[in-house]
Amino acid sequence: QVQLVESGGGLVQAGGSLRLSCAASRSGFSIDSMGWYRQAPGKQRELVATITTGGITNYADSVKGRFTISRDNAKNTVNLQMNTLKPEDTAVYYCNANVWTMSTGSYAAWGQGTQVTVSS
Repeated sequence: QVQLVESGGGLVQAGGSLRLSCAASRSGFSIDSMGWYRQAPGKQRELVATITTGGITNYADSVKGRFTISRDNAKNTVNLQMNTLKPEDTAVYYCNANVWTMSTGSYAAWGQGTQVTVSS
């Protein structure tokens, strides 16, 4: 199966910035939409942002104007630039991709998660 490898999480003060990156670990597949989700302690996982192969983006209302998602279709990577971070952005962030392979058909792949902590 395709593995998604995330990087870029960490600890930052409120008002600061972080950039998350995610890369698919192998070839021989195609990817439709990619995105980022997050899960805070005691809460359900929620959508942060998604992007299609054509570059159409969708953001959660809580991050509009602060976060920017981008992708490189040739490299099968997706990034999330997070600016003006708030303590309520603290969560584990997960990369997601809708993958198709000859052997498995379509399925949703997930990264292992990367912690983002914003201190006040």
